[in-house]
Amino acid sequence: MQINPIDFAILALYLVGITLFGTHFRRGQQNLRDYFLGGRTAPWWAIACSIVATETSTLTIIGTPGIAYGGNLGFLQLVLGYLVARVILCAVLVPQYFQGEFYTAYQLLEKRFGPRIKSAAAVVFVCTRALAEGVRISAIGKVVSVAFGTGERTSILIIATLTLFYTFEGGMRAVIWTDVIQFALYMAGSIAAFFLLLHKIPGGWPTVTQAAAAAGGKLTIFDFAFSLTKSYTFWSGLLGGTFLTMASHGTDQTMVQRLLSSRNERDSKTALLASGVIIFAQFSLFLVLGVMLFVYAQHFVLAIPGGDLDKVYPEFIVHHMPVGLAGIVLASIFAIAMSNASGSLNSLASSSIIDLSPRRGEAGAQSLLRSRKMTLVWGIVLGLLGLIRWGPVLVAGLTIASITYGATLGVFLLGTWNHRANETGALVGFVTGLASMIAVRFLTPLAWTWYVLVGTVITFAVGSLASMFAGGASKEARAPQPL
Repeated sequence: MQINPIDFAILALYLVGITLFGTHFRRGQQNLRDYFLGGRTAPWWAIACSIVATETSTLTIIGTPGIAYGGNLGFLQLVLGYLVARVILCAVLVPQYFQGEFYTAYQLLEKRFGPRIKSAAAVVFVCTRALAEGVRISAIGKVVSVAFGTGERTSILIIATLTLFYTFEGGMRAVIWTDVIQFALYMAGSIAAFFLLLHKIPGGWPTVTQAAAAAGGKLTIFDFAFSLTKSYTFWSGLLGGTFLTMASHGTDQTMVQRLLSSRNERDSKTALLASGVIIFAQFSLFLVLGVMLFVYAQHFVLAIPGGDLDKVYPEFIVHHMPVGLAGIVLASIFAIAMSNASGSLNSLASSSIIDLSPRRGEAGAQSLLRSRKMTLVWGIVLGLLGLIRWGPVLVAGLTIASITYGATLGVFLLGTWNHRANETGALVGFVTGLASMIAVRFLTPLAWTWYVLVGTVITFAVGSLASMFAGGASKEARAPQPL
């Protein structure tokens, strides 16, 4: 074992402690509203932290420094789109989610179009989320392999099991409040890493800026070239990042579920906007850490196991951080992995139960038991998907989501902006958008940052045309069944 026994003890203590803390929230659960929305009791600041913790992942913590280590700060251009999208969502979609008793994002589609499009969107969501979360869970294996010098699979299964246990017991309330703790922990660990690197690099920050500039502009942020094949430019970041975040935060059940868990519409909007400020600062920190690690490697030996840049930051933590601090930072990386997995488990279960399962007037206790069983099923699925080797984790995770996000966002915007659209047109547009983006992914060199925008435009345009040819007056479908 490469990790110091003290660091291992800190990590083990965290894993046990956060699991027990999460199970505490089982008390008081009586129905689906308690299990899937936390009873709508969480304050806006806790929701904001949960949104950020969900948006962040082990992919982000180890992948983002790796991107800057091998390139520059250009990824930050994508984050600008993250901010713009939040403002648009507060004006366009968030108000609609509070015009009824919604438990999932796809009930809004049912209200607008009907049950078929709701089911179609939910199926795509559960498939996409399961695959994307499998990538996220597998990322923890990269940390484990560096920290312990052992195989990855056993540790991945341990993390998945512990997360499943407290999510199974505590539901959404456990997800939100463990997210708050995990957010505080990984931010504290990242800030500590920043100051430690600053202390270790001879000459401090001036050395960082000089060495980064000499290496070809590693502190460069903006690239105003217009390119459809280059991932990180100002235009792909602003436009692509906006559409990506509109889809992820406005139509993906994992994120929408947090917005629906807010006490009211105002708190939901406040949480979403506040999370944007935090996420910009956070990505800036992670990218700067990557540049600092690059400069640090000019002065000290910093191994890159297998040439995998995702392992640069874990390598620094295990071999170059003081005992105790390394344990805390490792715990913070495990924390965010558990945060992502718990949120995905709860959202996958909620969509499966509410959007895809027949409801026959079950009592609160019966529906609660069925929800817990569904959480267990998805826990097993995610654990197995986490054992797959996916390649560069951050880009892999974002690419998987981006292929399907465009079609989903296109249907939501079709229902919002085209009042003549009908369910048949929406279904045709949705299927066409999905098929088109799969073709784009495998047959064209288009950068993944453009995927959501292109998919949205195709879905909206085809859905509008198909609605015209399908005929029939568009009207609001019946409201979702009460739960």
